[in-house]
Amino acid sequence: MAWAATHKVALGSIAFAVFWILAVFPAVPFLPIGRTAGSLLGAALMVVFQVISPNQAFDAIDLPILGLLFGTMVVSVYLERADLFKYLGSGLSWRSRGPKDLLCRICVLSALSSALFTNDTTCVIFTEFVLRLCKQHRVPVLPYLMALATSSNIGSAATAIGNPQNLVIAVESKISFFKFLVGVLPAMALGIFVNTVLLLLFYWKSLKPLPKIDDRHAIAAGDVEKETEHDPPNWLHSPAVIDDLLRLESRRSSRSSSSFRRSRSTRSHVPEEFDEEAGALPPPPSSPPLKTTRASRLRRKVWKVCVYLVTLAMLAALLYGLNLSWTALTAAVVLIVLDFSDAGPCLDQVSYSLLVFFSGMFVTVDGFNRTGAPGQLWKAVEPHARIDSVSGIALLSLVVVLLSNVASNVPTVLLLGSRVAASAAATSGASVTRAWLVLAWVSTVAGNLTLVGSAANLIVSEQARRAESDKFNLSFWKHLAFGVPSTFIVIAVGLPLIQG
Repeated sequence: MAWAATHKVALGSIAFAVFWILAVFPAVPFLPIGRTAGSLLGAALMVVFQVISPNQAFDAIDLPILGLLFGTMVVSVYLERADLFKYLGSGLSWRSRGPKDLLCRICVLSALSSALFTNDTTCVIFTEFVLRLCKQHRVPVLPYLMALATSSNIGSAATAIGNPQNLVIAVESKISFFKFLVGVLPAMALGIFVNTVLLLLFYWKSLKPLPKIDDRHAIAAGDVEKETEHDPPNWLHSPAVIDDLLRLESRRSSRSSSSFRRSRSTRSHVPEEFDEEAGALPPPPSSPPLKTTRASRLRRKVWKVCVYLVTLAMLAALLYGLNLSWTALTAAVVLIVLDFSDAGPCLDQVSYSLLVFFSGMFVTVDGFNRTGAPGQLWKAVEPHARIDSVSGIALLSLVVVLLSNVASNVPTVLLLGSRVAASAAATSGASVTRAWLVLAWVSTVAGNLTLVGSAANLIVSEQARRAESDKFNLSFWKHLAFGVPSTFIVIAVGLPLIQG
């Protein structure tokens, strides 16, 4: 794309810089309006500065991606109501050998889930769950959030449905799902292994198990003899058991509150239902309430099975190649209907601010692309960035990493995809299919470089910052400290394994 008019280049760069600064530093002192408002400000400036027209701004908003994100968030709400997180917590905590083992499990689980459900969906579903898991095991939150975000991005590179840019590549290149999987899966597997090792090395000191509270008191008192006979078994600490105990205790408290008030006044244990005139306890409850309880439990079990079946059907439809957005939206609507109750409380849990943020980002990035700056960068390096040599692949990877973190990975793929393929077709001995898959691998893993490099990173950051409890601020610099070495090492080890 040629350079736009000088004033449009200057004003478009200013608008993009405003968006980028507020996305990186949402609480900047001179304008503490946050990421969501910052994306709207960047989009508004692009239109006010006439870098793009209002119609072009509306056209820039990628409704399929927003629909996919909304649908998966609704599905995740119903999966949480169906106790999926409780079962995952039990599975991850089962026979866990400590914080390091837990981190490895999160890496593998998030990578596999991203390859099947997309990285955005995985991060939407698992972020709050990881926060709860960290609180339960009393371990630092940062290593596990980084494991979730980085592993989700790497895992999503393996399939054509793992992320939006892979979908664009699969459509434009006409590479089949199976061929895409076979071409990138070895690189993904090695990349997950290397990234997990880097996480363990980088956060090694933070991943030491903490002593129990009772043990710390004993150590402080100088008592070296610890009573272990009466320690509760490990399974009592699982999220499943904790949730069940809390619900049971809540029911018991609500049923016996009036009885406790009577007990405090009379110092007796006579229940409230005691018939003083008859001098005897009332007869035991009749069978209909028991049948009602059993029926309600059965209905809940059937409903939970239906939620899991709908989710599996959604996954099968995605693997079959049906439209991503409408598949997710259809699954969300089916779950709403099956719930057979007011959907308002569940829809209120959707992060609409995140959808607004992406809308503003699409407009801002499209305006920046129209200035011609990204296109001119590729035009300058294209003769030296061909995939027939190691130096060419290295330079191409560097350009893709840079553009993916400045202009987002989907626009980068849209901008460079056909050009990279044409360059490979014009080069003897170069495979066009491998060129597309190299672009998919690099543009996806490049999202781990900075916090704004991938939508999955922003989802993890925003979900953690807005969590009702156990909030955590995953800042730009905290992410960058691990993102830089991980990104370049994982890309380097995976490139030789890309098959085309």
